Amino acid sequence: MARLARLYVPDQPQHVILRGLDQQPAFVDDQDYELFIDCLKAAARDHHLAVHAWVLMPGAVQLLVTPSDESSLPKAMQAVGRRYVAHFNRRYARRGTLWEGRYRATVIEGERFFLLASRVVELAPVRSHLVTAPEDYRWSSYRHHIGLTVDSLITDHPLYWALGNTPFERQRAYRELCEQPLDERETTQLMQATLKGWVLGSDTYRDWASRSANRRVSPLPRGRPRKVREAPGTPGAGPAGAIGAPTGAAAAAGASQPAAHGAGQPGPHSGVHPAAHPGDQTATPGEGHAGTGSATTSGGNAGGSSSHSSGSQGPGSGSSSDPASGLEERKPGTGTH
Repeated sequence: MARLARLYVPDQPQHVILRGLDQQPAFVDDQDYELFIDCLKAAARDHHLAVHAWVLMPGAVQLLVTPSDESSLPKAMQAVGRRYVAHFNRRYARRGTLWEGRYRATVIEGERFFLLASRVVELAPVRSHLVTAPEDYRWSSYRHHIGLTVDSLITDHPLYWALGNTPFERQRAYRELCEQPLDERETTQLMQATLKGWVLGSDTYRDWASRSANRRVSPLPRGRPRKVREAPGTPGAGPAGAIGAPTGAAAAAGASQPAAHGAGQPGPHSGVHPAAHPGDQTATPGEGHAGTGSATTSGGNAGGSSSHSSGSQGPGSGSSSDPASGLEERKPGTGTH
């Protein structure tokens, strides 16, 4: 099964996770962290990727970004991976990949989940018990958002700017927001959506995003599609399997019925031949039966009734010991025998 394209919705933020291979550290010392940040700055500039929040931990990287186009994020992450992994392998005399497969990312509804995602990213070192306070961790954008430093990698999002009219108001509001406990249910929703690659937002937002996205934004329903069964007599109900449509032996029996009974052939004990004219009621039971040897081929057709046009018949007059006699009396279209 082919992999889906990287999800992209124009002008919408994305949460990104990049994990180290087999939970091994991707950063050993400050030089590794600094080089990765330099790689990320260059890639974001070259591929027009706005970075709103970031954190580097020993075994994982998390980002909150807004790509400028569909290829912006994939190309930026590819550029970072090539440069940094080459440095790491060369420095530590190793080979192969450093990351656990491809990076994971998803589009999120900004109005509802942007500030949550920013807090999840920057509070990750605290939740992982690396530090007790987020401002004590050097390798994240938290210090920038509370005014302790200026980070040239960061492009502040309009939703961060909406926290206050001045930098001081925004920084204080963001610090107070981060001091509140995270909603664990929404945090789990964010992480699961990112790992699976489906849009995170309300039903209305997903409907809107599906009209602008480069692929479907949510998983397909599980199981096979339900079959639509049409009611009897509905146009198009003829195919096999529809209600009211004959199938199998019933269809075959129905197809052969006109030839067996519609031709006017008598039953095994009929006294009067069905092909006789309405006025021909003088035939005795014996006479009618005796004439069925060859007269049954008439099938009730106009041509087949000529063998009875004289009214009643004598005993045995409808059959002959000569097989050819029956053929001579038969006319084209007189039956199926």
